[in-house]
Amino acid sequence: ISTRPHCTGPETKGPLDLSALSVKVDCPNSEILGPGSIPNMAEEGAEKKTFDWLPEGMEPLADGEYDAIIMGTGLKECVISGLLSVQGMRVLQMDRNNYYGADCASLNLTNLYAKFNAGAPPGSLGSNRDFNVDLIPKFIMACGNLTKMLLHSKVTRYLEFKSIEGSYVYKGGKILKVPASPEEALRSPLMGLFEKRRFRNFLLYIDAYEEGKPETHKGRDLTTMTMKQLYTEFGLLPDTHQFISHAMCLELDEDHMDKPALPTVKELQTYMYSMARYGTSPYIYPVYGLGGLPEGFSRLCAIHGGTFMLNRDVDEIVYNDSGEAIGVKAGNEMAKAKFVVGDPSYFPKEKVRETGKIVRCICFLNHPIPNTGDLESVQIIIPGPQVGRKNDIFVCSLANAHMVSAKGVYIAIVSTTMEGSDPDKEVTPGLALLGHIMQRFTTVATTFAPVSDGNADKCYISSSFDASSHFEGDVDDLLSLYKRVTGKDLDMTINADSVEADY
Repeated sequence: ISTRPHCTGPETKGPLDLSALSVKVDCPNSEILGPGSIPNMAEEGAEKKTFDWLPEGMEPLADGEYDAIIMGTGLKECVISGLLSVQGMRVLQMDRNNYYGADCASLNLTNLYAKFNAGAPPGSLGSNRDFNVDLIPKFIMACGNLTKMLLHSKVTRYLEFKSIEGSYVYKGGKILKVPASPEEALRSPLMGLFEKRRFRNFLLYIDAYEEGKPETHKGRDLTTMTMKQLYTEFGLLPDTHQFISHAMCLELDEDHMDKPALPTVKELQTYMYSMARYGTSPYIYPVYGLGGLPEGFSRLCAIHGGTFMLNRDVDEIVYNDSGEAIGVKAGNEMAKAKFVVGDPSYFPKEKVRETGKIVRCICFLNHPIPNTGDLESVQIIIPGPQVGRKNDIFVCSLANAHMVSAKGVYIAIVSTTMEGSDPDKEVTPGLALLGHIMQRFTTVATTFAPVSDGNADKCYISSSFDASSHFEGDVDDLLSLYKRVTGKDLDMTINADSVEADY
């Protein structure tokens, strides 16, 4: 199902490029504007609006006055714009790029090679239109919070998803499948015979546990008992702690081991429920790549009256005498709003702080990742302690089944948080699992987070995407951003089993 609004040009795969188009969604009061364009009323001879607050010599940007101005069309920003517009707010969303997605865009082959200054792509890779390569590839937990957001907003109606075929963990120099059920745990080579039974009992306890039903707690208070103590209660060995925490609970380091067990147990439950839903792995992925996610939420925003301007950078954020953001300037135009939202790249340095660096390698293969049963789509988590690191290394692969590459071409991505100064050394354990690599693109990105919650200056800033190959940590930041902007929690009680057919 296409997520793209009806436009004057042909339907295209990959990022929606509006650099040469002025596009309108076929519903009232909704506009998606090309670069430098303004609402069509100007073209129809209508007079431009004037406002008392406009500085002399400046013109209104688009309609001039909005409730919110969103800077960037990354996933987090598009989710916020979609949810705000549904609540009746007037939203203007701008992006310096001529495509949706910002750092999490999906690029075709030509754009990918151009981004990395790699020359012209070889013809042997296939057609340009066959590729939708994600710059920040991440899998979606089938029963996780991002899925709930998609259901809550009904953006699922604009997208098609397919499950990921396998979930693996690296242990002792081998790639091993993460058990999908207590029964599969008994057959897993991850553990010895007696450890398998202890692991099975542990999973049965987690599956039955309900926070509001003390009879399921079996005398354990998980709000005070640490995760390490819970593992020890079941007699599980340290290696088992490691693969459960990193490959199933999706913890990024060992810090959780000395904290109350309940949050980690809930993460494990989400993994188990997601695994049970599809049986092969707990992850799903949109056909044609992750670029469809921000486009889907952008469509939601447009349908509810939102205005979009691509290929239009923000020159300045305007503040009042109290230091509160009241609008933005772009060229000789200005728009006013009650607050602004955006990714860190749109804000001055004093409003964000550096949190680290992430290295990501996009690799083209002509074969599936070895030792994964010839599966096209898999995730492999390398727990940091297995390779002498603090931070985990994430490996994921996709292929033609998800419409991200031509047939016979596999896209593998290796990512991790930088701990030293040599990017290649950081990802070597992951690259070693891939076999022959036809082409490799490496990026090192600095990550940022806001220095304040935004309530004082009306600048609500998202954090950069983390190094993991899943969205769970990033969705926590998105939920925090939503609460900071609106003052209330997003309703996350919905799930895939409780919705009607129009989702």
